[in-house]
Amino acid sequence: MSVPAPVPVPAAAQSSAAAQRPGAAEPAPPRPAREGPAAAVMLVVGFVLLSLNTRVAFGQLGPLAPVAGFGTGTLTLLGLLPPLCMGLFAPLAATARRRLGEERGLFWASALLLAGAVVRILGLPGLFIGTVLVSIATAVVNVLIPVFVRSRFEPRRVGVMMGVYALSMGVGSALVAALMVPVWEASGHSWRTAIGLAAVPAALAALGIAPQLRHAGRGAEPGAARTGVPGGAGAVGTGVPRSAGTRAGDTRARAGGAGVGKGGDRSGRTGRLDGLAWSLIAFFGLQTLLFYTTLAWLPAILVDAGVAKGTAGGMQSLFILGVAIGGFLTPVLAAARTDQRPHLFGVLLVCALGYAGLLAAPASAPALWAVVLGAGLGGGQAVAGVLYVKRGRDHDHVAALSTVAQTGGYLIAAGPVTASVLHAVTGTWTAPLFAFVGVLLLSTVASLRAGHDRPAAGPAPVAGA
Repeated sequence: MSVPAPVPVPAAAQSSAAAQRPGAAEPAPPRPAREGPAAAVMLVVGFVLLSLNTRVAFGQLGPLAPVAGFGTGTLTLLGLLPPLCMGLFAPLAATARRRLGEERGLFWASALLLAGAVVRILGLPGLFIGTVLVSIATAVVNVLIPVFVRSRFEPRRVGVMMGVYALSMGVGSALVAALMVPVWEASGHSWRTAIGLAAVPAALAALGIAPQLRHAGRGAEPGAARTGVPGGAGAVGTGVPRSAGTRAGDTRARAGGAGVGKGGDRSGRTGRLDGLAWSLIAFFGLQTLLFYTTLAWLPAILVDAGVAKGTAGGMQSLFILGVAIGGFLTPVLAAARTDQRPHLFGVLLVCALGYAGLLAAPASAPALWAVVLGAGLGGGQAVAGVLYVKRGRDHDHVAALSTVAQTGGYLIAAGPVTASVLHAVTGTWTAPLFAFVGVLLLSTVASLRAGHDRPAAGPAPVAGA
């Protein structure tokens, strides 16, 4: 008696069946076809132009503050608006990703950032309104970049590309910051002309990311998982809709990832945050508090210590250059390991050294302290993106962790106001600087859970819930 030959089962059906088995591993999404070198170059160039522009507007006021006559209240509010708006509007990125996808979301965020840069030159009210618009756009970019990097680049390139992102941010901001005082002087002491320089990199960013619009939503839902091509700089969708198994895997990831505790439902709405989410919020929030406070007040700290105003403005550029250096090296080194705690502790130690220098001898070696502080704080800002990618289980989870951490983190980053109050009460920068060292100690404890993997259960926070 002959045995009937087995009937071949389509791969999609096998994937779907596997997804329904308890404990089955999530099926891998279809790998996209490799694109040509021209498309890879356009992807990298667009990514760099976008990154160059991301922090330009926020680094302009520091060099202008000692010479342009801005009041303390104006500087304090302008220093508070970016982290406040980026915290409040970070969830907007989840909506943008769900409805537009990463590419379209980044493009329209770039367009909004360009509009904000133009509005900022329209007098003092325009400076405030434009700063709000720029901050909203930056909030969307901040959240989408880690997801974009994970979906468009090979896993082994994640650290390098997050480093390129941070390095480009620092370089763009440093170049524009270095031009602030010279342009202010050349334009007859017009701060509007100096501020208007930010429109140039903003326009280049929008133009650079525009070619990626042709990849948005190709044959998949916006934000659908895509992987990088082997050996290539990036990839796009394959034109094949996601299989039932992939959808099942996505649903399971929403219901079973780390990030919040029990209490989520199948729609993706979250319950309580778990230790990972709180650790990411605390680490990113405390690092952001220190970053924006130092960015806003470093020239004033140096001027009070006896450094000339023009020199203090130049130290701001060196600080931002240090941000670029630390922002590139830290993600590259951290992404190569499964445990990022040594890198987090190293970042905090470098920051402590910089603040100690400002306390002990601020006028003796201001350039050294500016670069050291920039390297430490830049590394802390950049490594957060690696933490989202490393701790996230899939693209949705990475987006969720990025949204949760940046929403909570930016909202606790009221550093410029805190430093201003302490300085007003004590009359010196000693108390604020000691407070910054205390924040570093707190950040050391807060970063422990965020720096390594741990098996976790419970529903994941899903962006856009």
